[in-house]
Amino acid sequence: MTLILNRQDVVSILSMKDCMGAMDMAFRELANGTAILPLRTAITPPGGLSLYMPAYLKEMKALACKVVTIYKENPARYQMPTVIGKVLLQDPETGDVICIMDGGYLTAVRTGAASGVATRLLARNQEGMTAGIFGAGVQARMQLWAVAEARKLSHALVYDISRDAVAAFVKDMQEKLNLDIRIAADPDELLACDIICAATSATTPLFDGRKLRPGTHINGIGSHTPTIRELDTETIKRSKFIGDSKEACFGEAGDLLIPIKEGAITADHFYAELGEILTGMKQGRMNDEEITLFKSNGLAIQDAATAKVVYEKAMKEGRGTKVVI
Repeated sequence: MTLILNRQDVVSILSMKDCMGAMDMAFRELANGTAILPLRTAITPPGGLSLYMPAYLKEMKALACKVVTIYKENPARYQMPTVIGKVLLQDPETGDVICIMDGGYLTAVRTGAASGVATRLLARNQEGMTAGIFGAGVQARMQLWAVAEARKLSHALVYDISRDAVAAFVKDMQEKLNLDIRIAADPDELLACDIICAATSATTPLFDGRKLRPGTHINGIGSHTPTIRELDTETIKRSKFIGDSKEACFGEAGDLLIPIKEGAITADHFYAELGEILTGMKQGRMNDEEITLFKSNGLAIQDAATAKVVYEKAMKEGRGTKVVI
């Protein structure tokens, strides 16, 4: 029997707290060498892009592959989303596919959850902390949800070039988190916050890194190609740089690669992977003056770990539809 979970099933099952727990375990496995993470495979059929992201976590017994497709003509021609994702979860003992689930919401939550784990490890922890969110889309919402899970916030600021998106963000997230959320008129207002999340589609830096306050923690989420970035060279130079994966950062993260190409920093500026901080292989924040930065690219181990948690909860709660394939 194979369990089918649609988007609403996943939404109803997956909490940020549970997903952060899964990210903690997944990144520990990556650091400890019990994770298998092959390179992402891409196929380009006519009109689209198909990506295959497999991973195996030995300790979690999570074996999965996420299939993501990007077809730009879908909305106009077929009234379908441009990006479609599904996760296939397998039984590692038999190899059988035991669950097929929607991957869109899962991907958004697991990306936010990684930032939540990084924030818990790297941000200062004191009364009256504030978060500044660049962006007002789905991922920006997940960033705030995760940060609010990691730290007790007094309020949050959000900035986006779309007034409608910002208004919807404030309305929805205030209800969801019971948190005071304010709209920033100027992006520089966010630089006064203790925690900053960059979750936009920008191709050039969002702010001047010279204006960052000592002690700030930054989560860099939006950019994931070598030639674009959300964070400027000064931000990278001033920050202790922690990535989800060293290999991914040096392959995809323009935030890191562009300053290296400029000669502003060397490859040694990459300080640690998140899993190395989690396991104590390397120390995280060392004082209240450090600026810490977590760069997220997105890894298949995150999908596998989250899918395993979703599947186990679905089975326990009797959700989804079982079919014989």
